[in-house]
Amino acid sequence: MRSSYRDADVTLLLKDITGLVKPQPTEERERLIQAGKHYSEMLPIEYVPTPKYMEIYEETLEKFARPTALAVGRLSDKIIQAKGNDVVLVSLARAGIPIGILVKHFISRKYQLDVPHYAISIIKGRGIDENAMNYLLERYQPQQLLFVDGWIGKGAILEELRKDAAAYAGVSADIAVVADPANVTELCGTHEDILIPSSCLNCTVSGLVSRTFLRDDIIGPFDFHGAVYYGELADADLSSQFIEAIERWFDMGENQVKDCPAQAAPGSRVAGYGIDEVRALAKAFHVEDINLIKPGIGETTRVLLRRVPWKVLIDERYRGNQELGHIIRLAAEKNVPIAYYPLKHYKCCGIIKKLAEA
Repeated sequence: MRSSYRDADVTLLLKDITGLVKPQPTEERERLIQAGKHYSEMLPIEYVPTPKYMEIYEETLEKFARPTALAVGRLSDKIIQAKGNDVVLVSLARAGIPIGILVKHFISRKYQLDVPHYAISIIKGRGIDENAMNYLLERYQPQQLLFVDGWIGKGAILEELRKDAAAYAGVSADIAVVADPANVTELCGTHEDILIPSSCLNCTVSGLVSRTFLRDDIIGPFDFHGAVYYGELADADLSSQFIEAIERWFDMGENQVKDCPAQAAPGSRVAGYGIDEVRALAKAFHVEDINLIKPGIGETTRVLLRRVPWKVLIDERYRGNQELGHIIRLAAEKNVPIAYYPLKHYKCCGIIKKLAEA
């Protein structure tokens, strides 16, 4: 699979399906998804980011580059402590790929280790790519593999991973992420709800690669899951720029996260799990399908930029907080109402509009 990343940074275990699938607009995909069509059988239209998009991205990069970099450093240290020098990073495409590259680079600088890094597909409701897993297990010991993603919202992918990894003896279902406000993994850079700036953009910050795709007429029984390479967007590609912007804040010191504003004090970690809070929100706001609730700054940003939003919830403690300035602005531009509501694990939450069935 092609990408705009350097070959040395990541090997994508994906089938190149460029030109084989016609992308669909947001409203059309949303209606089909809510009518029962699986999201992995379609691809969204990917655009050159508009000036508004880029303004949001640059704004969030300025605010969150340092907290992200310091959380990546803490995560990398935890990975070496937990898995040792023979770890193999297995990023979950596509949001996990830039994070996997950052972790690989941090480990290289601090520990002088060149750890292998692959990207594979896992799809909610469809599972992990079995052919990609078999490829990895032909080359490495199962205990070497460590799955990497960007952040955890509700924990749905982790549940999928736990179910799927059980089929592979010795493979851990642990997942390493930069931010885990859902409170479900110890392999994280922070449990605070921080925005990883790459969540604001699509393929132009992900190596010009689409989200992963799985449909029987295109993906055969021995194929990797598919993805599209958007070479026509090369002039707008920010993938390497994003990596470099975060790496500028890397700190190799032993206490490199001690003054990171994204690090909550150990005693202030919120008890309980994010999924329980999401279920309570679903009940409070009469949302029948919890998949329509997207908690956390990153997921809320994505709802406002990519989906059809119904409402945004912001924790009362963050009313007027600059971290959420882009959320307020995007909601105003899209005429999406904001409700200030007591949240525990998250600073904000996006709720997708329930559409009439197609």
